[in-house]
Amino acid sequence: MKRIIIITLFALMILPMMAQSNDKKPGINKENCTFTTKDGKTFNLYGKVKVVEHFPDIKVQLVESFEDLDVKIVESFPDQCGKVKLVESFPDVKVQIVEHFPDIKVKIVESFPGVRR
Repeated sequence: MKRIIIITLFALMILPMMAQSNDKKPGINKENCTFTTKDGKTFNLYGKVKVVEHFPDIKVQLVESFEDLDVKIVESFPDQCGKVKLVESFPDVKVQIVEHFPDIKVKIVESFPGVRR
């Protein structure tokens, strides 16, 4: 009887932790247009972006095909999925342009920005 109670308590403690870890899976969430890092931080894939050399939030590779996200660079209203305004201060997200091992592959476009389905 004691063994059953201990196993039940253990299961009740573990189940919420497993459910919580599945809520924030690393990668792109296409419905919300967000990116979740391996450590659980979530960033919008639109808004004000600063390109940095060190300590990025997201590592980005610029490609011409097989992209994860189509990005349109705008001067105002970066409020839709894939629209980005490049800034030097007060960014929503910091990105580093890399050649290998990116978090996201991005293609710069003039129309129809957003997550590739």
